[in-house]
This record gives sequence, structure tokens and C-alpha cells, in this order.
Amino acid sequence: MAMTPEKKVKQKVAKLLKEAGAYYFFPATGGYGRSGVPDIVGCLNGNFFGIECKAGKNKPTPLQEKNLNDIKLNHGIALVINETNIDDVLSKIGEQIHNAGQLEMDFEEFVHGI
Repeated sequence: MAMTPEKKVKQKVAKLLKEAGAYYFFPATGGYGRSGVPDIVGCLNGNFFGIECKAGKNKPTPLQEKNLNDIKLNHGIALVINETNIDDVLSKIGEQIHNAGQLEMDFEEFVHGI
């Protein structure tokens, strides 16, 4: 079976996180899992992050947006990553750690085109 474009994004993000030494996992959403949780959840240098992976111009669902916003409200890092910004995932996490105001802009800009 061919790999979906979103799966390719997830795999590349996971490779970058692994190379950086991040702790991360792919949460289960069925059964006992929770819907809307980001595709990748983890911690890098003591900072919690949630990454929603999308292909092309796809956007997070309202439930995914809620979960990403909940992460932001608790001072975590919430990112939406696709093919166009995938190579910047580690720098984006680093920027968010040092500049909490940027976190809102990156997420809102991606989702709402602001």
C-alpha cells in the first residue's frame, strides 16, 4: 500500500525529532484514546510540544485546533507542520521556547492565513 502524503510528513518530522534527541510518540486516538490530539506529542529540552501534521493545504479540524490551543494555553508548543515548513520543525520548536508570542502567530497564521 502506498504511503499517504500526511504519513510522509509524520515520518520526516519523527526523523528530525529523533535526530534532535526528543522524546516523542504518536498517540492512539481510537478505543481508549482521545480524538483531536496532535499527531505527535513529545518533549524537547524540557518543553512539551504537540505537532499536527498535514499534507498540502489541509488544515486542522476544529477539534484539533481546540487541542492545539489547549496546549498553547498551558505554555506548551503547538505546531502545524506540512511539506512547506517541515524542515523548520526544530527551529520552530526552538523559537517557541524563547518567544511565547510567536507561538500564537505561527498557529493562527497557518490555520487562518493571518
